[in-house]
Amino acid sequence: MALWSGRFTQDVSEFTQRFGASLPVDKALYAQDIAGSQAHARMLAARGVISDADAAAIVQGLDDIKVSIEAGEFVFDINDEDIHMSIERELIARIGEAGARLHTGRSRNDQVATDTRLFAKQRCADLMAANVALRQALIAQAEAHPDVILPGYTHLQHAQPVLFSHHMLAYVWMLTRDFERLSAAQHAADASPLGSAALAGTTYPLDRQMTAEALGFSRVIPNSLDAVSDRDFLLDLSYACSVSCMHLSRLCEELVLWSSSEFNFIELSDAFSTGSSIMPQKKNPDFAELIRGKTGRVVGDLMALLVTMKGLPLAYNKDLQEDKEGAIDAARTLEDCLMCATGMIETMDIKPDNMLAQAQKGHLAATDVADYLAKKGMPFRRAHEVVGHLVLLCEQRGCNLNDLTLDDFRAESDLFEADITAALDMESIVAARTTEGGTGHQAVSVQLARAKEALAADEANL
Repeated sequence: MALWSGRFTQDVSEFTQRFGASLPVDKALYAQDIAGSQAHARMLAARGVISDADAAAIVQGLDDIKVSIEAGEFVFDINDEDIHMSIERELIARIGEAGARLHTGRSRNDQVATDTRLFAKQRCADLMAANVALRQALIAQAEAHPDVILPGYTHLQHAQPVLFSHHMLAYVWMLTRDFERLSAAQHAADASPLGSAALAGTTYPLDRQMTAEALGFSRVIPNSLDAVSDRDFLLDLSYACSVSCMHLSRLCEELVLWSSSEFNFIELSDAFSTGSSIMPQKKNPDFAELIRGKTGRVVGDLMALLVTMKGLPLAYNKDLQEDKEGAIDAARTLEDCLMCATGMIETMDIKPDNMLAQAQKGHLAATDVADYLAKKGMPFRRAHEVVGHLVLLCEQRGCNLNDLTLDDFRAESDLFEADITAALDMESIVAARTTEGGTGHQAVSVQLARAKEALAADEANL
């Protein structure tokens, strides 16, 4: 019979027992459940609710159970429904009546909320560490290739030349924001619901501050109804995972493109590529594609929890049992994706000559030629039109802007002089972008220092 069998005359069916069980998912929270129970037992003894001897027996019994679980010797029984009941059943079997006193002043409602918050805090810390590792890899690639130029794109069309290091740093800043979101999710989880009981608090003289401090929480949730029903912290974690996966998907989309024969900007390591079962020549960027694909599932985890929460009245509802599987999956998937992306970035080979060759196609100097005229007094809109005519001329001749003669330029405007050729040099075009955040060497050097400073600060907070 179930723990609530005093009120019922018959047990649930085998099917409904399996349907209602969360043990296959929440057994991942065994360490958090044991830590929360030990803190609760010590507090009960400190407040005189149970004896010191009972508290000591409970703490030791839970330690022994943890050893059994980690040794693979613990038998999880689906009839226990969840990890909380599974551990409590075993505790009572091992230490007797003292184990039956553990649940005094506590409900599974505040117990599960405590476990889940502890779990979320730890997973945020794990993800923040993985985030830092990928940023380190991107920065290392940026530093290793300071002068490499590639075409920048808008609409996947050649736009303007940029430094490869500038391109890598764009992803560093995305990941820096991801770190901030994970840190915020960790802070959201860092509040103790323990002692709220089912929904209204309890008549026992509990010390919620004591258990919060023992479990490493920075604060206590002030409202017992909110404490047992809030899952905003899991939404925050799932959202942070979703945005980070989206950023990784964008990065991997570029790795897939760059490693293709059409681009040939990079070659991924054999360790992060696969072959074909039928085409011997193939080297496929499967792991970049997998990261891109897994993003959909992580976003789905967020949507599932949002929909689960949207119609729930206060306080606890069984729907909340569905809160953990998606969040656990999102965190695990993001961690795997971060690790995989780090390996790909660390080991990929850059092909600078191919990048520069492509940067010299597609009239990437056009904006600089328009700026050349604007700086000589021509209104920019008119300069834009003039250069558009020059580009059309190139298209008609099948050549690039740097193939035109000075006479070709002067036919469009007598403001053009012999120094126009300087505006067509890729290195000069890139170097001229000295504004803060630009792609010029000087600006990128400043940006790189800032990125490393932010990285060091985040590492210090792990």
